[in-house]
Amino acid sequence: MTPAVFADGVYQAYGRQPALRGVSLSLATGQAAALLGPNGAGKSTLLRILSTLERAARGTVQWSGRDADAATRASIGLVAHESLCYADLSARENLAFFGALYGVVDPAARAAELLGRVALEAAADRPARTYSRGMLQRLALARAIVHAPKLLLLDEPLTGLDRHGTQLVVGLLAEEKARGASLLVVSHELAAIAPLCDRVLVLSRGRIVRDEPLVAGADLGLIYDEALAS
Repeated sequence: MTPAVFADGVYQAYGRQPALRGVSLSLATGQAAALLGPNGAGKSTLLRILSTLERAARGTVQWSGRDADAATRASIGLVAHESLCYADLSARENLAFFGALYGVVDPAARAAELLGRVALEAAADRPARTYSRGMLQRLALARAIVHAPKLLLLDEPLTGLDRHGTQLVVGLLAEEKARGASLLVVSHELAAIAPLCDRVLVLSRGRIVRDEPLVAGADLGLIYDEALAS
């Protein structure tokens, strides 16, 4: 089966400082992987490259067996450190806008559906700039899945969420995985994302130092600590 995303020998540097040093990975269709690593390891850089927002200095990246084009970009959903939503538009307007941008058949209906799924119906017509951090994070996830992407790249998707919000988002991501989407999740909330993931990758100093299946009940924190210590 053609992987959802494939990277081979990806290298990136900022000035003389390498951020990624020959990273290779392959993520299967419908697979969810945790991408762990200390601050400065290169996780966000890797997600930007995989999302096509940034071009690698060297190396190959393919999406569903193809190089980047309009079709592959349209199959990717990204949750980044910023919400990527328009602050002066309401949640409903943001989702309808991005739905139309991606060619969703009925953007208004899709927006209404997603507002329910992320529990924002009561605040649907308020400007996004009035939202709390947790509400904005849920809106960012709704924006990322508005077009039912094949690949979801998630950079700290649980930031700012309370316990209920965390459960809601993890449940929503599990639904996306069940739909057939592939997920690559960067998070420090290891206990929360562990049940969602069936693989773990550890990135350290720009290199993948651990890549293995994640069995049910495994301790992500222990795997992470062992990978960095080895």
